[in-house]
Amino acid sequence: MLALRLTRGSHPLVLLRRLLVAAASAGVGFLLLSSLTHALAHPGDSAASLQRLLWCALPLAATVHLAVVVARTDPATRPRTGLSAVGLGPGRLAVLAAVSTAVAGTLGSALALLFFLHLRGDLTGLPFDGAAAEPLASGRPLPTGAALILLALVPFSTTLAAALALRPRGAPAPAEAEAPEATAPPRPPGGLPWGCALTTAGLAVGTYAAHADRGVSLPLPGQFDGHPAGSLLGWALTAVGLALAGPALTHFCGRLLQARRPGAARLLAGRILMEESRRIGRPLGVVCAVASAVITVWTLHDTGPHPFGPLTGLGATLVIACTAATLITSAVEARQSRSAATENLRRLGASAGALRLAALLRVLALLLVLTPVTWAVATLAAVPLAR
Repeated sequence: MLALRLTRGSHPLVLLRRLLVAAASAGVGFLLLSSLTHALAHPGDSAASLQRLLWCALPLAATVHLAVVVARTDPATRPRTGLSAVGLGPGRLAVLAAVSTAVAGTLGSALALLFFLHLRGDLTGLPFDGAAAEPLASGRPLPTGAALILLALVPFSTTLAAALALRPRGAPAPAEAEAPEATAPPRPPGGLPWGCALTTAGLAVGTYAAHADRGVSLPLPGQFDGHPAGSLLGWALTAVGLALAGPALTHFCGRLLQARRPGAARLLAGRILMEESRRIGRPLGVVCAVASAVITVWTLHDTGPHPFGPLTGLGATLVIACTAATLITSAVEARQSRSAATENLRRLGASAGALRLAALLRVLALLLVLTPVTWAVATLAAVPLAR
């Protein structure tokens, strides 16, 4: 009940983030139900139905990532002075964040079920002249147990991930021990060696799979042709590698801005990037992975998105939208975390134009470093597939 009251009294921007989680959950739930109806319509082709179900893992992972970031940036679940005295310590706040995430995921799954039943004609007859009757197996009864299990997968995954991400990690360190760290330069984040290794391994696996004589194809839902399973595994490894390397690359952008006698704007922009590298670096790495995949697919298919079926287009849209929303939410969280420092700079005489120039320099530095990385990964991934 407390989680519902906090949700109802939240800022409109916070409610919008939760609605985004609900919309993403609805899309993933619809894809899961579509894989179930494919199994109903093709009882003798269980392998293809299982492959379609596995394809839902990509939008599910993107939705879980978005839900975790939204739960972490929720102002109602941040520890504040005095809340522990009324029983709202860090552990209780983590539970409230998990409950809010569960509410958003359950709402999305319910909407997915209603829309799915409407398209099947189970509620008010077949809409759109029965265009969705055959893909959704409208003439066959829908197994209630299997449908409910699939719909519960999204709320369960997002809630569990939010609870694990926000769980208390022990008592805070004393203020005297943290004072020297506050003035010290931020340490460079780790993960770059592992990120480079996984990215290289992913490209190698994709190249090997593309040249293999025999490959197990994973057909995408709709009209898109299958690709070897190894190519998809290679892309997954590449995506994880870029996500791991993202914080280190962001930190490098900050160091790059401060090179060669920086002025006040460059020094401020670089220091902010170094401070926020761990917060925004991983979402930036995921964006690079998704962008490289889009460039690869666009390179292989000159006609653009037309070869994709409707369900494949829905899955791709979910992944892109969730990735973009996660990055924007992380950027807003970073801006809010440095609001006190920004106010101090303004009291010291920093103009609004200087702060805007520093923000522009941060964006340009990220584009300068991450764009070639994304393009190189996309090019290397497309070369073996184009042969």
